[in-house]
Amino acid sequence: MAPRDGAGQEQSSRGIAIIGRVPAWNVAAIDSLPELAERLELSLEQLQWLADVRGLERSVNSERLRNDRYRLLPRASGVPRVLEIPKGRLKEVQRWVLREILNQIPTHPAAHGFVRGSSVRTHAEVHSGQAMVLGLDLKDFFASVRRAQVKAIFRAAGFETEVARTLAGLCTNTTPRHVGASRLLATPHLPQGAPSSPALANLAAFALDRRLSGLAYAHDLLYSRYADDLTFSGPMPGRGRRRFLVALATEIARDEGFAINERKTAMHPAGGRQQVCGVVVNARPNVPRRDYDRLKATLHNLAAAGPVDRSEAAALAGRIAWVASLNPARGAKLREKYAKIEWSE
Repeated sequence: MAPRDGAGQEQSSRGIAIIGRVPAWNVAAIDSLPELAERLELSLEQLQWLADVRGLERSVNSERLRNDRYRLLPRASGVPRVLEIPKGRLKEVQRWVLREILNQIPTHPAAHGFVRGSSVRTHAEVHSGQAMVLGLDLKDFFASVRRAQVKAIFRAAGFETEVARTLAGLCTNTTPRHVGASRLLATPHLPQGAPSSPALANLAAFALDRRLSGLAYAHDLLYSRYADDLTFSGPMPGRGRRRFLVALATEIARDEGFAINERKTAMHPAGGRQQVCGVVVNARPNVPRRDYDRLKATLHNLAAAGPVDRSEAAALAGRIAWVASLNPARGAKLREKYAKIEWSE
């Protein structure tokens, strides 16, 4: 895979800039659909079917002819979350796109979700020990990214129009009518469940992150984003300034093709518990005391109960590791209790 060096720019309507014909990123060099099909070890017909160039996913009745499976997950709002899970071959193709193209394109520094070297912890650390933490939430984050935006990202990576359009088709989906999905899902969008969607969503949100970072800087605040979670922190603003900040962030999000879920907007002063993605950040990143106490009690009860099914071991060890990553002292206490559990063979 040869590096492709940068050229001139033209600005896209949303997201990252379009960079001429030759990108500055070390992405796979593919100049035609036959070449793309060859790299993916597909025939042209198979490539077109997986990219759903005829829009069949929305209307076909046969499960065999669909490229995705669908699961509805209940939500407190009453509107179920739709998981669109690609079948085997399409998932392999999306993983190739992620590995050979998307992982080579840098995200904005404010993005911490689905970014190598970043995590919930690094997102939370940005906002530790601040007088005020303001959290906003993007509604329907993945589904808000349209196929045209995805195509623009691949054009920005230097691919010709037809190749970019096909790559966008491979990474987007139109939910079938029988699923009963919203109007948003009835048009081509990023599917929640595809391995390529998180990286594409971050790239589609590049301009959003850039503008919100600028907004934070203008108000002496810090900003970072983890997936759909937007967080500002810094000195406590007055009520009027706070309302102005939220209103302007909402307007910027709308201008970039996203919507703020107003019901989830929350401001946390230092006098109360400040949380970012479930991590307490009043002094430093820490697990909530209630969660720690519950896990400690669970481990104590399992140790007292006698032999415990070993199938629970991995999940418990993962929860302990998460606590230890935030608070090593608490993690050590939990590991002591974990070591006392007797596992059944």
